Amino acid sequence: MSTFVATEPSGWAEKVIRGRRATRAFRPDPVPEDTLRRIFALAAAAPSNSNAQPWQVEVVSGAARQRLAAALRTAHAEGRTSADFPYAEEMYAPVHRARRAAFGAELYGALGIGPDDHAGRAAYDAESLAFYGAPHVAFLFVHGDGEARLAADVGAYLQTLLLAMTAYGVDSCPQGLLSFYADTVRAELGVTGGKLLVGVSFGHADEAAPVNRVRTGRAPVESTTAFHH
Repeated sequence: MSTFVATEPSGWAEKVIRGRRATRAFRPDPVPEDTLRRIFALAAAAPSNSNAQPWQVEVVSGAARQRLAAALRTAHAEGRTSADFPYAEEMYAPVHRARRAAFGAELYGALGIGPDDHAGRAAYDAESLAFYGAPHVAFLFVHGDGEARLAADVGAYLQTLLLAMTAYGVDSCPQGLLSFYADTVRAELGVTGGKLLVGVSFGHADEAAPVNRVRTGRAPVESTTAFHH
């Protein structure tokens, strides 16, 4: 049995991991079908507890994508939210709220939406339900009754999927907002089981869009990671 031990950062790994970023404006041209299948086959190598692989992935393109975007916008306009996993601002600790606020200021600033422009922010949220113009969207469902434990496995799949997309030159954006309309997604796609964790819009970035020039930083490793000896 051979064991791989990295003694210094791999240039390829650094490029893929640091090169992944959230894209919020896409070109309409689709990703070739063979590339899609390669990406999702690679993502399936993600780890999970006891190799249970408790995820179901629904990939939506073309006319189905158009119908789903319209249904999501209608549900949003009518206030028909249906989140499978609870969400509240209070779930974030103060330090995490501060990071979110800093990101929000940068994002909306790039869009020309002021801090008190609540109507502008609401309009942008509604627009994002069309997947930022991406030609494809994937929905990740958690199967089983393990709640957070199984969601953690699907989270590992999500990160593997995002890195696989990056490796194949495909841009992406995980969208928590899409999971707020789980019943709408299930109804449109004919999905009968599982809990919707997240949606991922993907395709090729519109590099001319100012929002795609937003770059987020990360907290120093010392503030999030402890090394025990």
